[in-house]
Amino acid sequence: MDISSSFHDPALCRALLDRLSEELDALGRGVRFMEVCGTHTVSIFRSGLRSLLPAGLEHLSGPGCPVCVTHDSEVAAFIRAAEKPNVIVSTFGDLLRVPGPDGRSLKHAMAEGARVQVVYSPLDAVKLAADHPGDTVVFPAVGFETTAPVIAGALMSARSMGLSNFCIIPCNKLVPPAMRALLEKDDARRIDAFLLPGHVAVVLGLAPFEFLAKEFGRPSVVGGFEPADILSALCLMLDMLRRGRPEVGNTYVRAVSPEGSPQARRVMDTVFRVADARWRGLGDIPKSGLALRDEWRDFNALERLGIELGETGHIPGCRCGDILRGALSPDQCPLFGKACTPQNPTGPCMVSTEGSCAAWYRYRGA
Repeated sequence: MDISSSFHDPALCRALLDRLSEELDALGRGVRFMEVCGTHTVSIFRSGLRSLLPAGLEHLSGPGCPVCVTHDSEVAAFIRAAEKPNVIVSTFGDLLRVPGPDGRSLKHAMAEGARVQVVYSPLDAVKLAADHPGDTVVFPAVGFETTAPVIAGALMSARSMGLSNFCIIPCNKLVPPAMRALLEKDDARRIDAFLLPGHVAVVLGLAPFEFLAKEFGRPSVVGGFEPADILSALCLMLDMLRRGRPEVGNTYVRAVSPEGSPQARRVMDTVFRVADARWRGLGDIPKSGLALRDEWRDFNALERLGIELGETGHIPGCRCGDILRGALSPDQCPLFGKACTPQNPTGPCMVSTEGSCAAWYRYRGA
């Protein structure tokens, strides 16, 4: 049995589920935990864990889908960039169908003649710029701390190659400030503990999450993505609650070290600086995003193309913002499974494979 298979072992998972039940009984009350990682969202649904969790342990899905938290104004900017002459927008596939506030997406712009190219890596976008010297290649830079170092590396590569026709729309966001914003809202009492994002923790380590336990008293555990990974993290989380000792724990030790990846953070910090950012569902959050440093401003597509992130409307009827805060479950949105399906998505939570609505629809039925 390889290491991946061992984390799917039914006997191990059953033992961990039994332990969860024992911890809940000892605690004597229900617990709501929130995950803030799209990969956890999908894993919890796809593996069937959500339906196997003991009664009293409730799963909330938070702002962990990078495409989903991208604000309407940012999506509108991507579309405006695509409509500019001599511009190629190179984008991750999930962004292609994310609708802006008017319901149009990059896919609609593409159908109307815009040049949009799906890439699998920012480095593919750099190569696209090298292959098309007469065009401006724009990469919408979305995602969290996981993708920011890769995007920074792509910018370094473009500069070293002398590519003046490559630029990005900087929209990367930082997870810890969003979690603080969640807990500072009046309805934060519904969140008892957090399942922390394993991929982000690979880069950040544990220290940036310590405020969750120290300031807000919320047990928080970094977990991997296999069923036993998730169950082990939940067991540690409930143990902390039962003992009344909230901490930041780590059950994903095969991938996450306490210090994270200093090298990845150095690459990120070379190109980006911390800035305020706008989130879908959470609004403007101070110091929750990344902007290009002054010495890298030449790579800012917004400035180069004269595009502003102005005020926009919202997708009518879509409750994706409330779902990202854990205030609603997907089936409580009036559009879910009716006007909004994976085949015809109205909002980004149904578009992305990491979106809560898409996971709920695919693995629980409409």
